[in-house]
Amino acid sequence: MSRAQPEHSTLQPIGEKLKAFREGFSSTCNNLGLESTLESLNRFDNEDLQNVCFDLVSALRSIPDLRTLPSPNRHKSFLSDILRLNTVISSDDFDIGILVPLLRAVLNTEPDNIIRDRIYSTVTASTPSPKPIPFLNQTPRCKEGDNPLYSDNIGWRDWPKSAQEKEVLQWLTGKVDMLREHLTRDLLICGSTQDRNILARPSQPLEGSVASRKLDVAIVSSSQNQPLQRAHWSHVLIPGELKSNGDLDTVSKTWRDLGRYVREVFTAQETRRYVLAFTLCGTTMRAWEFDRVGATASKPFDINRDGLRFLTVFAGYLLMNRTQLGYDPSIKLGPDGTHYIEITRNGKPERLVLNELMKRSPCVAGRATTCWKAHREGDESTMPLVVKDSWQYPERDEEGVLLQEALENGVTNIARHYFHETVEVGGHVDDTSASIRRDLDLSSARYHRSARSGTAANNEEDPALRGRTHFTTVGRKRPSSHMAFETGLPPPKRNCSSSPSKSQGFSALQNRVHRRVVVQDYGKPLYKASCHPVMLAALRCCLEGYQSLYMRTGLLQGDISTGNLLMGEEKDASIYPGFLIDLDLAIREKRDQPSGAWGKTGTRAFMPIGQLLGDAPSFVQGLESFFWVLFWICIHYNGPGDRGRVVEEFDEWNYVSMEELAKLKLGTVSDDGIFQSTMDKFTDYYKPLKHWVDELRRAIFPNGKIRRKEDKGLFEYSKYCRMHKRP
Repeated sequence: MSRAQPEHSTLQPIGEKLKAFREGFSSTCNNLGLESTLESLNRFDNEDLQNVCFDLVSALRSIPDLRTLPSPNRHKSFLSDILRLNTVISSDDFDIGILVPLLRAVLNTEPDNIIRDRIYSTVTASTPSPKPIPFLNQTPRCKEGDNPLYSDNIGWRDWPKSAQEKEVLQWLTGKVDMLREHLTRDLLICGSTQDRNILARPSQPLEGSVASRKLDVAIVSSSQNQPLQRAHWSHVLIPGELKSNGDLDTVSKTWRDLGRYVREVFTAQETRRYVLAFTLCGTTMRAWEFDRVGATASKPFDINRDGLRFLTVFAGYLLMNRTQLGYDPSIKLGPDGTHYIEITRNGKPERLVLNELMKRSPCVAGRATTCWKAHREGDESTMPLVVKDSWQYPERDEEGVLLQEALENGVTNIARHYFHETVEVGGHVDDTSASIRRDLDLSSARYHRSARSGTAANNEEDPALRGRTHFTTVGRKRPSSHMAFETGLPPPKRNCSSSPSKSQGFSALQNRVHRRVVVQDYGKPLYKASCHPVMLAALRCCLEGYQSLYMRTGLLQGDISTGNLLMGEEKDASIYPGFLIDLDLAIREKRDQPSGAWGKTGTRAFMPIGQLLGDAPSFVQGLESFFWVLFWICIHYNGPGDRGRVVEEFDEWNYVSMEELAKLKLGTVSDDGIFQSTMDKFTDYYKPLKHWVDELRRAIFPNGKIRRKEDKGLFEYSKYCRMHKRP
């Protein structure tokens, strides 16, 4: 039965929370040449109707008390019921009549009690109470007979008492097979259960990983084209970690081992938004969810004491569709096996075919940047496009908006904007907080660690929260071999714990939003240039792009690095010879509000010394980063086809503290003799550039000191000493 409706007298007033929706509805009617009345809905097409309803649901989320009011349908909260309306609106048999009474009350600005009554009636009519999984209403064969496999008093009769890995894997495989048979034969539930198996070969490494990494157990996809005999990380749906002792359930090594498996899954599966997983330590089990903020885990439970929950979890793993498993439904699979996305640009639909994966950041928590080379379907010119997906902090400016601003202001030598959007799933914004975690409150979770504050909370008093776990891998040190695609490349961006945005009162819990940007320029890193003159000419173009962006928009690119300085194909005149990409960390030098960046951001190896020490970003600091890029290339690469090398002396730049890194860098450039001996470590291919690099060092660091004042002539001098001389 539904729960009783709350008393209106105890609720906060709605106030102006729905005013923006009313104004948006009026604007839509005006654009369609209609009067701003409820009757105009009869003349809306289906897409306009759905958009209005989505806007209404979004507006309802701002009403006070929704998070604390109980759900009339026994969901987490009243807000959960509101969010479920998006599913109703997205369905093929959507009936606008369900929402008409609520729309009328909102558009007519009726009293709060009327609006709340309409909200209550709408959610009770459209979001019925959750139904149990079908098999829970029936008794699986494991509880039948005089000597059942499972009984509430004893648990699983055949559970291996030693809990050794081999025996547990055999037991688990048998139970999953039994469950799948029950779902398909007894309950006639087919589909996903037919192409999923349990992989239990912990001694055999999986294919698709740079390192030889093994996996304890997993639910995997299988078909005739993907036999289990050749298991690949791209087949893994649900990875699992086994331990023989229940005491290891809360040991960090168990969590880290599982996290390493999840990182391999994320890296091998380019369309994965999040990954579900599980740990089984002795008879103690947890279900896990990993996303771009970190990981959450259920309360632990004993599979011998709660066999029904054990079966429920694995039934879910077998029955979930691909979206529920964490795959991105906005990236679709064509009949020819190619992936594509659909966009609306300049009012017209377009299909962008993803030709090849260019980059997939090998991480769990973070921006997780993924780039594809693409083209527009039907475009005879086959103009190359680059589609970039990443998970951004919502406080930051959108990269797509900044790229569009750069294009409109005539900025040169910056990747040209083509399209951008915030990805939506099920009709609402795809983010970690609401879309993936469904507004799960982790502020009081046990072992919770906030990446912003660095604090931990442990709530032993509340039984409902006891045992729920959340952790994040942000800021964790990892070996460089796991962090970069090419050995000469530094790891991805690293942040320190301080935040310039603390004064804004942000929540201690993180959120990341799924953004998508499409640009018109495709290129390769400068160190892949065919010769020195070509590379230096491209570097000059990148410098000009950096200046053009600053002069025309007031933006500092914010992350000058080897991965963000690109050159076009040398025979393609339609692409800049050299250009900058990635405005994820761009900021305005003169701004009234914090940028939204968490502390010192950028790629550590190329961050200017002053910024490492806490100086505010400036134009001249960006020029210093260009120096460090050229220096790094000369140290790590030995020609166009070289994949780079690891130089231990400089590899530590990726992991030492900010202050220590500043000292290492300053010690490298402050003394002429030391820098000369350092340049002796340049590869043979780049040793002819020693004189240029040294001359640039003297310009950037006058008398071996940090340049903290702006110098208008430094930019032109930097171009001159690098580009106009010949060896």
